[in-house]
Amino acid sequence: MSSDPALPAESNRSEIRIQVRYSETDAMKFVYYANYLVYFEVARTSALAELGHPYWEMEKRNVLIPVLAAHCEYLKPGRYGDQLLIRTRRWRKGAARIRFEYEVMRGEELLARGHTEHAFMHPEGRAIRPPREIIGLFPALPD
Repeated sequence: MSSDPALPAESNRSEIRIQVRYSETDAMKFVYYANYLVYFEVARTSALAELGHPYWEMEKRNVLIPVLAAHCEYLKPGRYGDQLLIRTRRWRKGAARIRFEYEVMRGEELLARGHTEHAFMHPEGRAIRPPREIIGLFPALPD
């Protein structure tokens, strides 16, 4: 996440804590790389719920937000038992896409960072306009 002072207030930020389970580690006793994407999903759905739009409610309204792109940079390994803090920031990208940015922290150490981009879709598979009450919760992505 950018530390640019021109960014909006932290109103677009959420945080969640996760403890690394043994099943999430690999033979080297590090968090298996794909599990960071799972942590991103947990943080993303938690952020939406905090905003009053839990994903299961969006689905009932026929609003899906499939992942179009995912990126993760692995900086330091997480390990079994670690208490992780996942910071999430949300943005609007254009008129109909949203982006979540993530930082995975162990104390003051940045372990991984990444982002996911999403579109709005009906369960039948067609693109839809984002509901105003949802897209309005996403500030415009700075250039």
